[in-house]
Amino acid sequence: MDIEKIKGRLEFLREAEKLKDVLRSAHTSSGRTESTAEHSWRLCLMAVVFGDYLTGLDRLKMLKMCVIHDLGEAISGDIPAVNKDSFPDKSDQERRDLILLTNALDEALKAEILALWDDYENALSPEAVAVKALDKLETMLQHNQGKNPPDFDYEFNLAYGKKYTDAAPLFEALRKIIDQDTKQNMLVNPK
Repeated sequence: MDIEKIKGRLEFLREAEKLKDVLRSAHTSSGRTESTAEHSWRLCLMAVVFGDYLTGLDRLKMLKMCVIHDLGEAISGDIPAVNKDSFPDKSDQERRDLILLTNALDEALKAEILALWDDYENALSPEAVAVKALDKLETMLQHNQGKNPPDFDYEFNLAYGKKYTDAAPLFEALRKIIDQDTKQNMLVNPK
């Protein structure tokens, strides 16, 4: 047993805990601001719940991607999806932050986490495309479910992540249902 490796992994977990305090622009159904960790948890749950529809994909790889996809945000925080165009170096910043966050890890584990993040970020594998689609759908689902401020932009959902949600029949079906919820919210909560 390598005690130094174990100590490094515990240090990583201590640093990753900061993700619990990183707040997103979405709100929970009670109106509380959602954390990035909560978003990542429900993304994992979505991958489990719809796993039987994702035949031929490595579901363990997908779950790992779900857990680490926003991990770098523990350092610099979340940039809301509606503001991503204002931050062209968002991806580079998140990768730098992830490298910093994984600094205490042994090289093999650090390399695995970075490889999974790179795969996800660049949508290189079918698993990464699926996780990207689920990530967009989870965000949209939360936008519709959350008790949002009066000026919340529900219309944003209608175009968000279409590139990924158009990738497979499951994601198209989920999007169609979620889009119906979005349109209903737009009627009830006009800007």
